[in-house]
Amino acid sequence: MLQLFHSIFGSDRGDAASHSPDLIAQAIERAVDATDSRLRTLPGYQKKLRSAVIHAIDHVVALVDSLPPALDLSAQAFGTDPEVTTFFASVAHLHEVLERDPTLNQWRRSADGASAERIVMLLLMTLEERKVLGVALEGETLRHGVAQTTVSFAKHQLLDPSGAEDEIRRLLKRRAFDHLLVLALGSLATARTERTTLERERDVLRRKRAALATGRWGFDQASGGQPPDPGLLQHQLQEIESQLGALGAGAGLLNAHLGILVDVLTGAERHFWHTHRSLIVDRMGVKQTQASELAPEIGLTVLHNAAGQTLVARVVSIRREALPPQRDLLREAERYLG
Repeated sequence: MLQLFHSIFGSDRGDAASHSPDLIAQAIERAVDATDSRLRTLPGYQKKLRSAVIHAIDHVVALVDSLPPALDLSAQAFGTDPEVTTFFASVAHLHEVLERDPTLNQWRRSADGASAERIVMLLLMTLEERKVLGVALEGETLRHGVAQTTVSFAKHQLLDPSGAEDEIRRLLKRRAFDHLLVLALGSLATARTERTTLERERDVLRRKRAALATGRWGFDQASGGQPPDPGLLQHQLQEIESQLGALGAGAGLLNAHLGILVDVLTGAERHFWHTHRSLIVDRMGVKQTQASELAPEIGLTVLHNAAGQTLVARVVSIRREALPPQRDLLREAERYLG
């Protein structure tokens, strides 16, 4: 049965050439649990998955290891650090993101979060560009109606808060591997077969994918609200697994499912990848073609997947004393209700 928080990449060094046998074995079983646990009835399923899983591990390790060192967040950094200044509209906006993020708030209430002096996490954002007509200074002449592109960042979300950078990179490797599995599960749910139970099976697989999305696997942006209760989510997945098992499956269908899973993992770089791009933008959020003191150049890491999703990702850190106070939502609700 799929254990949502079973740790992979735990003791492995993260070296693509030296993955431990335990890591590979755990990753194979996690791949089966996350997609179609009935694959275990196929003879030699581990052997058939082994090279594909190793390829996927190599890919996610390289992807996460290529992320730049953590960016320090603080009120003092706004206005002095070009990345912080570009990612947030103001110091108040930065504090609002930190105050309202449910994952960070939940972690701060945990034992690890309460004792951490420095918090490291992944910041996800959407990049929004708009064509506008603005004002520009050309020489000594102020011109109106100049075609410009404005850039802003929205839908800020924090993932995998931790007290150490090496720990968050381990968590991100697991998350990237899991994201590939969620993509594979989506392919299983839409695969064309001729079974009479097709619609029921598709429904169960789609509900499983929705449950994993609710559990915030991968890098899909959450729709808001508190992170799900692990116990309730585990129970929901157990019920889905029971329903899937009750449907039964012939060797032909399971081999087809195994083939889809192998294809996604073997082609991991085609299903989940990142690119690097440069961005030059001034304090007003207007895109420029040349870097200057008022419009410094920054580098962006952009995550892409085969489903067409695109997100800007940045590992960030903040000292405990720089965090805004946690919001007391109950007290705020009571004050609002009178």
